[in-house]
Amino acid sequence: MIRMRKRLGVLLLSLCASATQAKEWTEIRFGVFPEYPPFESVAADGSLQGFDIELGNAICTKLQVKCTWVHNEFDGIMSSMAVTPARLKQIAFTERLFLSPTSVIVRNGADFGETAESLEGKLVGVLQGSLQEAYARAKLAPLGAQVKAYQSQDQNYADLINGRLDATVTDKLEAQLNFLSKPEGAGFKSGPAIKDPTLPLDIAMGLRKTDPELKALLDRGIAAIHADGTYAAIQKKYVGELDIYNE
Repeated sequence: MIRMRKRLGVLLLSLCASATQAKEWTEIRFGVFPEYPPFESVAADGSLQGFDIELGNAICTKLQVKCTWVHNEFDGIMSSMAVTPARLKQIAFTERLFLSPTSVIVRNGADFGETAESLEGKLVGVLQGSLQEAYARAKLAPLGAQVKAYQSQDQNYADLINGRLDATVTDKLEAQLNFLSKPEGAGFKSGPAIKDPTLPLDIAMGLRKTDPELKALLDRGIAAIHADGTYAAIQKKYVGELDIYNE
């Protein structure tokens, strides 16, 4: 499941030729929470796998640096980190990795979910602690929606299926990959992306503001995997024909 504050992180190591010379980045350590397939998870043999993992490895290959993955002790967020004004005050971000808009998931045939106003009087599920919960309580509840927070997005889907929820507000891409594309989600649909400043679209790598050379390096790596088709190939492998980079 995609939780917009979460998944991959980067702990960045550098080696300097001297105190007066620019850093030469020879190793990038990516801190990871491997609990969100298909973006990152642990394979049966214990190795890491997923969209984010392949993107990170591809970027390191283009930059000719060592790519190391660790499960904790990181200083930044590699991917699946929503770019928000509050976070921009604390950390730096690379160029976009992909887009992750928010939408409303409802049963096929429902005559609501296209707009915030249409959810008046509806019981709407959200993921506890998510940007979507904050949005729903600030924008939907005043319009008359009943907001219920769950500890996992799977719980949202379960109650949507059994009729205990009218809708769930969640990450549109997460819903497509982990619910709508599966048999249990066949009877449901996603509404249009919600346009709201509190629900950012861009997902990027986060890193320390004190490492501008690293930001430039990573941006160069991102550009390189787009230029030679590597990004497109990884995207197709994990999300099929979905375009998760362009608006």
